[in-house]
Amino acid sequence: MRRNLPALLIAGLATTACGASDSPTTSTIITQPVVDTRTIQADPSFQLVIQEVFDRRGCTSVGWRGCALSGGPDLGTGASFAALVNVPAVAETGLRVIAGDPDMSYLVVKLEGRQLVGSAMPQGAASLDEIDLTNIRNWILQGAENN
Repeated sequence: MRRNLPALLIAGLATTACGASDSPTTSTIITQPVVDTRTIQADPSFQLVIQEVFDRRGCTSVGWRGCALSGGPDLGTGASFAALVNVPAVAETGLRVIAGDPDMSYLVVKLEGRQLVGSAMPQGAASLDEIDLTNIRNWILQGAENN
């Protein structure tokens, strides 16, 4: 019997290594990477692209400074277009959105941090990335339509 002890140990190790053990097993959780499907669009839709930026970035929440409840424009679905296009800016001279002119639109000025008064938008959060900012600029450049 002593002679077979190494053989029994090897057999036991082999079955344990193959998962035939009575001990609990741990499972591996496989996560999928987050894929960003956003793209820069030459003529982005306000309802599908621009409003999605406001929603995703939290610009419609009560705690965000741009929200109507905190004194800023209401960027919620159904109200944001009317609160932006051809509406006078409050803190500085000019309009929030001037159709065809993103460089002079106060929305873009605030998003790019070029304002003379107050903080850049979104206040207290990371700046918009190139995709979101370019889509907003392109929407304004193409006439700031409510499409």
